[in-house]
Order: sequence, then C-alpha cells, then structure tokens
Amino acid sequence: MASHSVTKLTEEQYLALDRAAEFKSEFVDGEMYAMSGGSMRHSELQSNIQGELFAALRNGDCRVHGPDFRIRVSGRMYTYPDISVVCGKPALADDHQDVLLNPVAIFEILSPSTETYDRGLKFKRYRSIASLQDYILVNQTEIRIEHYTRQANNLWILRDYQSLEEEMTISSIAVSLPLGRIYDRVEFPECP
Repeated sequence: MASHSVTKLTEEQYLALDRAAEFKSEFVDGEMYAMSGGSMRHSELQSNIQGELFAALRNGDCRVHGPDFRIRVSGRMYTYPDISVVCGKPALADDHQDVLLNPVAIFEILSPSTETYDRGLKFKRYRSIASLQDYILVNQTEIRIEHYTRQANNLWILRDYQSLEEEMTISSIAVSLPLGRIYDRVEFPECP
C-alpha cells in the first residue's frame, strides 16, 4: 500500500478528494492510500464469491456489494473491502449514498502487498463495527479461507477451511458456500 499523501487530511477532505478522484483510495489516520489493481486469481475469486453470494441472497433482505462500495470503519478509517454484505436497511453516511456504515460480513482476498494490513490493523478496526458478524480472509495462493465469526462478549472465533470439499457456513447471512465453487477455475502458481 503506497501513500500519496503527506499532510494529514480530515475525514471531510478525504471524502471530497476520493469522490472526485479517478481511482479509489482508502483512508487511515489522516492519510490516503491508493488502491492497486489485483491479479487474475484475485479477480476470479472475487467474481466467484460475489456471484455465489448474489445468487444465494437474491430473495432475502441481504445484499452483496463489490470493491467499489466504501465502508466507514470510523472517522479515522474508510476502506473498500473486496466484498461486503449488508442485511436489512443499509445505513449510509450521507446523501451521497456511497459510504456504508453497517456491513454484516466483509471478505478480503489476501494479496502479498496487503495481507499484513488485512490481518492486522484493518481487522482490529473492523471489529469496532457493531453490525459486523463475519470477517473472511480468502487466500489466493492456496486453498485456504480463514473465517472469523463474532460471538458474545466480542469474542471472535476462527474457522480455518483448507479443502475444496468443505463448505463455509456464514450464519449471519444464512448462506453456505462450497469451497469448490469459490475456487472454481482458479489456477494456483506452480511450486518450484
């Protein structure tokens, strides 16, 4: 993640700049970070998950959003998750209707350049979103999905999936996703 801002910005300045920009940037502690493009595997995983979720949620009150929908984590952080799900009426930050406040599930597809951030600061801050029930990290170099689920007393439980025969159940949105469909047609790098 490369910063293109030196001076600390306010939340309002970030939103004005990001809304006018040709590319997306996340906002962390007063700085904007340009979002880089993803790999083919990243794109395929995102498409597979988003497609499966769209089909599964089609007749319910939950909706799936892709990487162009901004989430306000706090006044100090705005992100563009790879996939987010909101149930019921979306809570939006303002009349622009481009900032979601109440995601129920967030998916991040891990990239070498963002993995530490996705597992660390981002997950730490995501846990402050009261509506968030599931945080799902999808590996793009091997079959592996780490699914964190919020329990009572803000305890997060990890379920680690590592087989195409497994099915990931996301109770908060009443969906089960077979790993074989998530990783459908995804080609992994060959080991040396």
